[in-house]
Amino acid sequence: MTQETQIETARGPIGADSLGRVLVHEHVFVISPEIQMNYPEEWGSDEFRIDDAAQRLNELHAAGIGTIIDPTALGLGRYVPRIVEVAERTELNIVVATGLYTFNELPHYYRRRQHGSDGVDVMTTHFVRDITEGIADAFDTSGRPVRAGVIKCATDLPGVTEDVARTLRACARAHRETGCPITTHTHARSERGLDQQRIFAEEGVDLSRVIIGHCGDTDDLDYLQRILDQGSIIGMDRFGIDGYLTTEQRVSVVAALCQRGYVEQLVLSHDASCYIDWIVGEVPLGTLPNWHYLHISQDVVPALLAAGVTDQQIDTMLVGNPARFLASVGAGAY
Repeated sequence: MTQETQIETARGPIGADSLGRVLVHEHVFVISPEIQMNYPEEWGSDEFRIDDAAQRLNELHAAGIGTIIDPTALGLGRYVPRIVEVAERTELNIVVATGLYTFNELPHYYRRRQHGSDGVDVMTTHFVRDITEGIADAFDTSGRPVRAGVIKCATDLPGVTEDVARTLRACARAHRETGCPITTHTHARSERGLDQQRIFAEEGVDLSRVIIGHCGDTDDLDYLQRILDQGSIIGMDRFGIDGYLTTEQRVSVVAALCQRGYVEQLVLSHDASCYIDWIVGEVPLGTLPNWHYLHISQDVVPALLAAGVTDQQIDTMLVGNPARFLASVGAGAY
């Protein structure tokens, strides 16, 4: 990584040394577009939601976080022009994503359009365009198209269905063509991260440039070490979602992995959002009071220090590892 390395954000490219502390898996908005377009009363106005998001992200910036990676891909209500409006009202950097989020079946559009006239999977073509040319109708303040800085995909409890496998391979091929790193959603308890690594390896992906997400949902150290020993970064990225593991349990796992020498492969986050229409009520919820952007800064970092994790190790997880991940564009990329 050099000082000249540029990271794509919603306000335009910045140097890797300008990222600051990074939360690697935080959404701004997760919505169901057809519901919101036809039944808009819950969403309200764009202006209200954008102002609310900017306020929450400004609070996060004031807590010492410089950047978030927003892995809101297709399937999660991605609309990057709205994210640009949020980014213009905050000093926090937002890295946006391409890719597709599905647990089992592809949208009919992609199922019916498997390959373009060039023989390339249409998904791969779309992902590459988001990375190299920019995302439709999204422009930074200088008028430059906003480009995706990360590729997102998912494998959950249904496993590697035919459509999920196609998605993983399309993401892998977009990665190989552009050098853009990959971040994933997994179901940790069914060990889906290993399935993802297998397919990525078959496609020639350098596994060290992949974050296997939601690994913090399990305290099975054997499973986590199998992923780590293949070179990937693991996302300890759901702090505050106490239904899987409590904060105390999540901290204990991170501390144990640091003690075992894996600190350079760990990253931290919450998987929180300003608004998510999958859940009734505004976040944070009464049932998940710690599920908010400030939990790591206010609660988790002190708990890690108390568990024996050093300040240097925390900086590695929040600064060094995310910067290396985002700056890992290959030499043959755009």
